[in-house]
Amino acid sequence: MSDQHTHEHEVADFDAFFAEHAEPRFGAVLRLYEREYVLPTSLPLLFTLQMERVKDSDDPDDIRRLLASLFGPAALDEWADHGMTDRQLGIVLVWAAANAREPGCLSMREAAELHDKREADQEGEQGKAPRPTPATIKAASGKQS
Repeated sequence: MSDQHTHEHEVADFDAFFAEHAEPRFGAVLRLYEREYVLPTSLPLLFTLQMERVKDSDDPDDIRRLLASLFGPAALDEWADHGMTDRQLGIVLVWAAANAREPGCLSMREAAELHDKREADQEGEQGKAPRPTPATIKAASGKQS
């Protein structure tokens, strides 16, 4: 394709558009196991796409990739080393997803209540599902006990 043909039509310059309409990149801060994590002001596309994949996945690497997009690549290992439970992980994810979009919109207590309600609804639909333990979270991190 020639340069002349390329410029016959106006180019839709999303780089310029997004630069003009840039949002602040960092928002709510959470402290977990004596480390602070700064959330983006909107959920990264990677997180959103992986959340859809992870919801039906049994692959521990899916959880690692999901967390890495918000908290960095070592988060799962660090949290597993501290004995994080599946409930605690779920509460952190509920809180982070809400507060990335709108900082301060959901308290930790509200995140816990929302998480527990969702879990109860799922268990009611599927019967009692086994709950992972800190050991299974650690196994998902790929580290040995």
